[in-house]
Amino acid sequence: MLVHTMNERIKELAAQCWEERKYGPAWFNQEKFAALIIQDCLLSLEPDPMAPEIDYDVEQKFYQRSANKIRRHFGIE
Repeated sequence: MLVHTMNERIKELAAQCWEERKYGPAWFNQEKFAALIIQDCLLSLEPDPMAPEIDYDVEQKFYQRSANKIRRHFGIE
């Protein structure tokens, strides 16, 4: 069930973004949340060198190209 898994992962990432304040209620760091989602997306693109059915070199080139496009799109260098 991919949707359930995706929602659970988003919840896990969101839980990491609540920051305590010395005074007042905790606040949700939206910038950190966005960065964690982008990082998770980049990690999901990485090829698995142990998978016998893929050409690792082709997958690695695809990953690098895709990761660079995503980083440029979001202004992450």
